[in-house]
Amino acid sequence: MSDKTKKLWQKSGSALNPAVTDYIISQNLEADNKLLPFDVQGSIAHARMLGNVGLLEKDDVKAIIAALEEIKTKHAAGDFILHQENEDVHTEIENYLVEKLGPVGKRVHVGRSRNDQVLTDMRLYSRSEIRETQELVVSVASTILGWAQKHEFSPLPGFTHMQHAMPSSMGQWAGSFVESLINDYEMLQSAYYQNDQNPLGSGSGFGSAVPLDREQTTKELGFSRVQINPLYCQNSRGRMEAYTITCLLQVMFTLGQLANDLVIFYSQEFGFVKIDRSLTTGSSMMPQKRNLDVMEVVRANVSVVQSLQIQCQTVGMNLISGYNKDLKITKKPLMDSFEIVQKSLNIVDLLFNNLEPDEENLKRAFDDIEIFATDYANDLVMDGKSFRDAYREIGENLDTLEMQDVYANIKGKKHIGATGNLCLGEYKTRLKELAAQRNAKKITI
Repeated sequence: MSDKTKKLWQKSGSALNPAVTDYIISQNLEADNKLLPFDVQGSIAHARMLGNVGLLEKDDVKAIIAALEEIKTKHAAGDFILHQENEDVHTEIENYLVEKLGPVGKRVHVGRSRNDQVLTDMRLYSRSEIRETQELVVSVASTILGWAQKHEFSPLPGFTHMQHAMPSSMGQWAGSFVESLINDYEMLQSAYYQNDQNPLGSGSGFGSAVPLDREQTTKELGFSRVQINPLYCQNSRGRMEAYTITCLLQVMFTLGQLANDLVIFYSQEFGFVKIDRSLTTGSSMMPQKRNLDVMEVVRANVSVVQSLQIQCQTVGMNLISGYNKDLKITKKPLMDSFEIVQKSLNIVDLLFNNLEPDEENLKRAFDDIEIFATDYANDLVMDGKSFRDAYREIGENLDTLEMQDVYANIKGKKHIGATGNLCLGEYKTRLKELAAQRNAKKITI
């Protein structure tokens, strides 16, 4: 057996049944491939720290870092390929260092395990993806806000129990999702904070006998703090991913509600919105069909992300403290969740750039005079009646109500958040603050 095919942990002369390798090692190393830049980043920090504590010569540190930078460059060009026989990205990189540098390459693993390597990679990856997701959240919220400002007073029936309730507006409807996305951004910030702690140096869950400087790697990798207890570092795997997906799921809940509304609004029964035909699909049987499939898939993907959350939440159940191979499967659900959420945000942004209210159909929806019943009851309250008496009087005389000017009705309600005072400027200010806080690339709001 050659050194290249033998596992790091495998004893000389021992054989491994290939069925074991096929089952426990992913045939598709896509997840580890995504982690490679972060593994290089962590390895550079680790090598520098080993040099500072006297476990590596300065020249060896320079040689290791140069080789790691070479790996990063090759990977970016698509020239650094992961091989299944190497099990994972960590071993692939270590084998490259050994092949290039000889015995020096073997020393980079001093004081660490693949267990704390993957923990560090996943934290760095999660922080990066959370930031990207937050940037998209701000961008999509800004797009929806612009749409809400443009159509602030377009009338829209408000619904309870799927029946007409009170006058609302397209501005109020769209604004609700802007505020929801702002809250979702803040939940993602809590996920960032949980991931912003350094597990490097925790080894297999019990620390190391060599004099590691965990504070140095924490500073170099940009973590806000050390994750102190090595055993908890291992026990937090799965929990951390599950919490991150929980926060991503809040974004999907927002997008799923929005998508469901649009599917209904676009139906012939409602006809409240017009959507560019390029964003609709047809039927293989019915030539007249124009379906809003993209929003149906957004709606369905809420359940997909929730199932991925459950995978991560339950995989660590009933495990003894420390590393267990079960935890290996937490990578892909997290990565899939990020991908789904980011793609969903992009498709919603595209839709709102190709969406218009159907003003005629919206005005026709107010032919039902009873939608103004609560407003008439409130008029009586303003004249001095108790609300319950006013409620009963209007309820018993619905057939006497007169049509109102829906635009005057919408603009006339002035308390904070009401249709005549949506405070959309507050959202604009808040989104600018969020963009500035995370030093994002410039976003037009």
